[in-house]
Amino acid sequence: MLLGPNGCGKSTLLNILAGLLSPTDGFMYVRKPRSFVFQNPDHQVVMPTVEADVAFGLGRFNLTNDETKLRVAKALSAVGMYDYLQRPVQTLSGGQKQRVAIAGALVEECKVLLLDELTTFLDESDQLGVIKAVKNTLSNSEDVTALWVTHRLEELEYADGAVYMEDGRVVMHGEASAIMDSINARKASYTNTIDS
Repeated sequence: MLLGPNGCGKSTLLNILAGLLSPTDGFMYVRKPRSFVFQNPDHQVVMPTVEADVAFGLGRFNLTNDETKLRVAKALSAVGMYDYLQRPVQTLSGGQKQRVAIAGALVEECKVLLLDELTTFLDESDQLGVIKAVKNTLSNSEDVTALWVTHRLEELEYADGAVYMEDGRVVMHGEASAIMDSINARKASYTNTIDS
């Protein structure tokens, strides 16, 4: 997970990794194919049904109908949305739409999955559903690496590692538990300073 306070540069870094922005200095390499899932699923989900939306990105590949259906089924199963295959997208909850957006990224068989604050607009049960869908997807695929931008510390418990940013710079990286301990220690020192 990539985390830090609002305005620290998390989303900018993610957009650079996605190829949506160019860095002003230095260089970076991101393994391809890569897919980007936006913060608001309404900015990404574009087709009328779940099946059509997930299949949308496959139009640029030379796949048969059977290959397309198989990939769509696999991606929707990975995020727990296969039973919604024929459902109109507008009838879905925010969390369900977000899982459809994730399936749309996975269907392209990406190697790097870039996720921008997926739980921001979701209620608590949808937040947990989306987090579990991503975790399930990653545990079932050795080939996919995900970078999840968040400012919610409670999401760290689902991460294998973490990077913490402040003022446009990485200030810590390592195991999620160590990052969490460090953040909590910083909070405690801020609180003690204010109370003094």
